[in-house]
Amino acid sequence: MTNLPLPQTGSCPVATTVSLLSSKWKLLIVRDLLKGTKRYSELKQSVASVSQKRLTRSLRELEQDGLVLREVFPVIPPRVEYRLSPLGDSLRPLFSALKDWDLMYLDLKQKESS
Repeated sequence: MTNLPLPQTGSCPVATTVSLLSSKWKLLIVRDLLKGTKRYSELKQSVASVSQKRLTRSLRELEQDGLVLREVFPVIPPRVEYRLSPLGDSLRPLFSALKDWDLMYLDLKQKESS
């Protein structure tokens, strides 16, 4: 992969990623969507402590950033599904690395407390 120059915003690639996934809610939403398409109610249940307003805002921001696709079905009652875009799915290795690091960290902490 070639390193393309970033827009002249003064930010670095890590800052760009952090900006796109700037809340724990966005991280948890992406984590859930890596498993497949979800309805709003499924995301609300999975990310249990998030408010409806924050979940809606996070989904809209992820959609605006091109990471999430929203599909509305013309039925009554309305049905909306969310899934990762190809760009959003490209975050899979990042989340895999975060999971691996977390397991290593928890194992290390457990050994320290023994």
